[in-house]
Formats: sequence, C-alpha cells, structure tokens
Amino acid sequence: MQLSAAPYEERLTAPRSWWLISFLVGVSMALILLPFGTLPMLGGLACGTAVAAVVASSYGAVRIRVVGGSLIAGEARIPVTALGEAEVLDAEEARAWRTHKADPRSFMLLRAYIPGALRVEITDPEDPTPYVFLSTREPERLAEALRAAKAAA
Repeated sequence: MQLSAAPYEERLTAPRSWWLISFLVGVSMALILLPFGTLPMLGGLACGTAVAAVVASSYGAVRIRVVGGSLIAGEARIPVTALGEAEVLDAEEARAWRTHKADPRSFMLLRAYIPGALRVEITDPEDPTPYVFLSTREPERLAEALRAAKAAA
C-alpha cells in the first residue's frame, strides 16, 4: 500500500514567547555562575539557553497528520474507519473538554497555548477510548481532512 500525500499536516510548535523564556533561563544560569568568573558565566548562558531551547523545541515537535487512511497524532495512529463524528471546539468549549467535561479514558493531545481543538468520537467497540481530543490551530481543516479520508476508505 502506497501512502498518499497528507491532506492535513500540522506541527504544534511552541509559541514565540517560549524562545524568549529559553534565553532568560540561560541568563539565569549565567547569573548563578557569575561568582565563579567570566568563562563559567558564558558557559552557563550558552548551556542554559541551549537546554531550555531543546526542551521547548521537543515539546513543540508533536505533529498531527491525516495520511494513508489514518489519523496520526503524536504517538497515536488511529485508522479513520475507527473514528466517528468530528466536533470542532472553540476556545471556551475546548477549555471545558480539557477540564470538567474530560473523560480520563480519552486520548488527549493537549497544548494549552493553542485555543482551538477537535474532538473525534472513537467508534471501535474493542477500544475503551471514548474520544480523541486534539489541540489544533485549524480544527475545521482537520475535520474536513478526516471526512475526506473516511470517504476514501
């Protein structure tokens, strides 16, 4: 089976402010090491910034894709035939589904810095997961890609 081009692909990158915070972590490390001299201070600046940037980058490296008849969200790979109706959630409704409406059995790919989300029912009777909650910047486009993939399956 050959995989077709992805009708939907999104990388949930960290916001720009996190890169400033990464630099501020480096500045903090430099200030901590300042009593030990200039060289340790510069090393603290470089290493602290680099470590914080790697953490921010890895947290924002997760992707959501619809390809080859599957929804791939982070480490989850779900065939579109096991998915039910997709519900586009605005910021307020997404917050509710992340908190008091959330089911602990659900699969959630959360990024609090992304206000929109998509909630997709799981229709597979063998799967105890009731739904998939995905933080996404383009929930309408993702829902349309899932509909198109299910129609092609």
